[in-house]
Amino acid sequence: MALRMWASSTANALRISCASKTPAFALSRCFSSVLDGLKYASSHEWVKHEGSVATVGITDHAQDHLGEVVFVELPETGASVKQGGGFGVVESVKATSDVNSPISGEVIEVNSKLTQTPGLVNSSPYEEGWLIKVKPSSPSDLESLMDPQAYTKFCEEENAAH
Repeated sequence: MALRMWASSTANALRISCASKTPAFALSRCFSSVLDGLKYASSHEWVKHEGSVATVGITDHAQDHLGEVVFVELPETGASVKQGGGFGVVESVKATSDVNSPISGEVIEVNSKLTQTPGLVNSSPYEEGWLIKVKPSSPSDLESLMDPQAYTKFCEEENAAH
């Protein structure tokens, strides 16, 4: 993990772009991954919409910049979330960051594993480290989010600006 963070920071500082076409399931962006089949918000959350459920988490890019996650605060089941509105907090050794919802809807499940093992956000941001599951109230919210290629470009431009 430390080596990955160092390598990513070094690549970003040297303005080395590692974007390339890798296996169909992921686009590599230096040492962060962007997965196909997901939608991305400019605040670095992802959403995977399957049927009537949307799973939400923070991206690999976001967790990489946060550093080691030590605490996650999530809403209660039944809470309402609004697109662009905050619903939780992720605390790392570097900073505390609000987490915004990429879509509007009702929280139907919270990843309770994160209470005991918040580091899952770092080790598995797209699988075991998901944050909440939402029943979307406005499926059109997904249309305003970025696809993997647009999010990859967004991250590269954001890194170049820093």
